[in-house]
Amino acid sequence: MLFNSIDFAIFLPIVFILYWFFFKKNLSGQNTLLLVSSYVFYAWWDYRFLFLLIFSTFLDYFTGLRIFNSKTPSLKKTWLVISVCINLGFLVYFKYYNFFIDSFAALLNTAGFKPHIATLNLILPIGISFYTFHGLSYVLDIYNNKFKPTQNIVDYSLFVSFFPLLVAGPIERATHLLPQVQNNRTFNYTQVLNGLKQILWGLVKKIVIADKCAEYADLIFNNSEHYNGSTLLVGAILFTVQIYGDFSGYSDIALGTAKLFGFELLKNFEYPYFSRDIAEFWRRWHISLSSWFRDYLYIPLGGSKVNVWKKIRNTFIIFIVSGFWHGANWTFIVWGALNAIYFVPLLLSNKNRNNLTIVAAGKLIPTLKETISIAATFLLTVFAWIFFRAADIGHALRYIRSLFSPALFSVPEVFPKDLFIFVALFFCIEWYGKDEYNPLNKISNSLPKFFRWSFYYLLIILIINSSGEGQKFIYFQF
Repeated sequence: MLFNSIDFAIFLPIVFILYWFFFKKNLSGQNTLLLVSSYVFYAWWDYRFLFLLIFSTFLDYFTGLRIFNSKTPSLKKTWLVISVCINLGFLVYFKYYNFFIDSFAALLNTAGFKPHIATLNLILPIGISFYTFHGLSYVLDIYNNKFKPTQNIVDYSLFVSFFPLLVAGPIERATHLLPQVQNNRTFNYTQVLNGLKQILWGLVKKIVIADKCAEYADLIFNNSEHYNGSTLLVGAILFTVQIYGDFSGYSDIALGTAKLFGFELLKNFEYPYFSRDIAEFWRRWHISLSSWFRDYLYIPLGGSKVNVWKKIRNTFIIFIVSGFWHGANWTFIVWGALNAIYFVPLLLSNKNRNNLTIVAAGKLIPTLKETISIAATFLLTVFAWIFFRAADIGHALRYIRSLFSPALFSVPEVFPKDLFIFVALFFCIEWYGKDEYNPLNKISNSLPKFFRWSFYYLLIILIINSSGEGQKFIYFQF
């Protein structure tokens, strides 16, 4: 079920009414309703893969209890290994099997062999990368004595399967979400209103911005050999805007939907394209994934508290693994490695934590230095996204070669002026509200009631007018 579909527009109010009007003072009833609703939400896509979600849930629930109750460190570790291996086994099978087979066949072909290795026509279960990481964080936190397992299978199942975050995050931690599942929740008008505003802004990002950018980005990338360098630059910029609007739009809708039911999920985006360096960008982009890899991979490897070469090694490991997490294609690995190359100089010069607060906090105009830093970081990001979007490495290299040609300074063959005006207005609104978690909150506090509601209605009209057939979110494929 897509957030930007009629199905979800019917589904959400029904669950909301049942939740607050029929189970208002019944915590177990609320949790059971949300769990059943989450399974319906997931099965709407393909009911055949619901068993995989339920199996993964029971696996980590059971192994979490066994880890906690183990009498010896070796037994404790054994249960952890069982959970990690089975979880990653499913992930590797469905997501990476064909990638490894194809890469092995290509290697043999390079060596002069002509192998006939069969691949499988596998369907990637939607959300598997996200709910797998939910479960892994749970058992890892229990193993590291950061968390005690819950005895209530419904509570744990809801933590893993809560429908707003089920298919594309944010990647939650049991230490953050499970206590909210287990504690009574009361209706909070302000929280619900903030949730609705966040859903509204998320739909604007997805439908008005991302889907429109996708039309032109797809046109240019899919026919890149026919366009000049300036047009390819337009395509790369539009994809950069698309992926932000698409994924952060999903996260906004997820966080806003969770607020309707009294939950506060982890923030996943914090105006990443206003970053002054790549380190700041990665503190603001897909925050839940970046922090997951930091806590469960980077720090256990020694983090930055090791010698120089290990610092570099750890940086490349975390970025390459992050790239590989996104998909079974060498383009994602190169994308991750490229971001590591961007990041290493900041790390070695101890400048990776120079920009911890939002740029120009409390100010409308940034300094010249901040403007140049933001522009430079944005262009580096645009370049890296070319690998992310390209069909394969060869396509990416051809795209870049054609981009950096004398034709880069020619007039673009494709330049949707109206769309760029919308994109510019969109970023102006985000800049104006950058001190808030949602720019609509800033607008709410600064405009008179009439103009505020007029602005909301304008956004709703834009969403309706821009709506077509519901476009899938980019991160559903990951």
